[in-house]
Parts: sequence; structure tokens; C-alpha cells
Amino acid sequence: MTEKSFFAGFGGQGVISMGQVWVYCAMKEGKNVTFFPFYGAEKRGGVARASVIISDEEIASPLVTTPDSALVMNSDSLPLCEKALKQGGLMLINSSLVKERPARGDITVVTVEATGIAEKLATGGGRAANMVALGAMAKLTSALRLTGIETVLRDFFPPDKHKFVAMNVEAIQSGFNAV
Repeated sequence: MTEKSFFAGFGGQGVISMGQVWVYCAMKEGKNVTFFPFYGAEKRGGVARASVIISDEEIASPLVTTPDSALVMNSDSLPLCEKALKQGGLMLINSSLVKERPARGDITVVTVEATGIAEKLATGGGRAANMVALGAMAKLTSALRLTGIETVLRDFFPPDKHKFVAMNVEAIQSGFNAV
């Protein structure tokens, strides 16, 4: 199994963090990974992208030029993801913020109200939208099993962030269940 994914949004949505957690989960599951983040110079509101490959086998090239799956977290990212996605690929759209739909008819489009679901969680407001999206992507791509996700997040985050682990687990499970 090899899954080439492209995550795109704006700074402040946690796109880079989601890519890091995605990769860390895959490593904990014994998979090979590559991760390439890209973000604009702005602290918040600029471009944020992450290209990730997860594979059971060695990865020959770390570049994701034609992703199998793409996550669109904001409207500005839709054209880029639509253009890059392979024929027959999967596009997951955060329908809380993206009202447009791709023009291509040769891809599978799934929507999840990632921001809306995150806002309904007990704490964190909409900040966990990235984790909602991670759960949805994991289910749709079958790239991650997400077993023991609480332990994985505790290992990933520094101790001062452990107070957010339960909320992130809830967000991931909510995203998984939403699609």
C-alpha cells in the first residue's frame, strides 16, 4: 500500500501540524513516510500545504506530484488540489469553509464539515478542524488504522500540550465517524 496525499489550507488551520501527526501515526504503525511542508511567510492566513507519502514499501521519490488523495481546507486551495489530483483520486473538502465544488468528473469528492464539527466539541472551538479532517482522511484512504491514537498523540505532543490530547482524540473520532 502506498498513499500519496496533499493537504492544503491557510496558515492557522493546522495543515502542517496535521501532516506531522499523519506521518507520526504512520511511523508508529511501522510504515515508511515522507513529509514536505510548505507555508507562506505570513504567520496566519498565508498558504499552508503538506505533501505526504505513506507506504508499506521503500519510497523511491519523496515528491508528491500527482496525489492519490487531497484535503481542501479552504476555497483558495481548491484549484490547486483539483489540478494536481490523479484521475480517480479522492478529494476531501472542508465544506464548512469551501462551498465550491470541483469541475472534474473523474475524481471522488467527499465533504465533511470539519470546522463545524470541531466547533461543536466541548473545548477548543474550531481549532481541531485539522484533527477532524485527519480522522476523515484516515477512514476514506485506509492509509492509517489509528489504533492507540491517544498514546500516539501523547508521544507526539510535548507534556505541556497533553491537556489537548482528549479533545484531539474526540475530533479524530468525530471526523472518522462523519464520513
